[in-house]
Amino acid sequence: MNVFGTTRTTVKQRHALIAEDGHVPSSFPGWGNATGFVMISPAMGANLSQILIRFEADGGVARYPADDCEHVLYVEKGDCTATWDDGVVHLEAGGFLFMPAGHSLHLQGSEGTRITVFTKFFEEIEGVDLPPVVHGKASDIPAEPFLGNDKARLQVLLPTDARFDLAMNIFTYQPGATLPFVETHIMEHGLLMLSGQGVYRLEEAYYPVKAGDVIWMAPYCPQWFVAMGDEPASYLYYKDVNRLP
Repeated sequence: MNVFGTTRTTVKQRHALIAEDGHVPSSFPGWGNATGFVMISPAMGANLSQILIRFEADGGVARYPADDCEHVLYVEKGDCTATWDDGVVHLEAGGFLFMPAGHSLHLQGSEGTRITVFTKFFEEIEGVDLPPVVHGKASDIPAEPFLGNDKARLQVLLPTDARFDLAMNIFTYQPGATLPFVETHIMEHGLLMLSGQGVYRLEEAYYPVKAGDVIWMAPYCPQWFVAMGDEPASYLYYKDVNRLP
């Protein structure tokens, strides 16, 4: 119980930090023994949704209908079976799945499983093939030095070609490593701190962050990060890509 009404959560017009102490559950039709926590949504001005799913009992179910939205998910903890119109895959911790628009998605997880799902409307381009279903394990993706810095490594989880209008990556920093400059760009971010801690600059504010925190960055929000503490810091993030504004 928080008797002093304090929290690290901050929601601004063009950025937000959502700490775990303020999570509020939501119930959705067709879900059973699975609770959604809406971290980011268009209600705050974002162009995406980021939802944490927690499965309370073995065999819990979360369902996404077939519509104009695409989904990309990451299994933080536990395991789940993902089923869609013509396929099925079992994912364990560190597993990821991209589901194109127009497909229904059925997630069945074991007790204690946690999944983060990014959702957005798909932007189709005439003459460009539609993206396929993609799944894999983060541990199979090489961690490449970012701009030549061996202490800041990037894993690109999805294909980078023009069929895809979103990206999902994992960034891992050794203690003391930073983004090399304050980034200011058209891409929007939804972000989940996976491990470690550090300080994140969002516009003119500097926020202490740790594993479990969620960050939203609107387009052109200046951003910068430094990893602090004794262990590496890692975060999962979404961005929109490959489309002319």
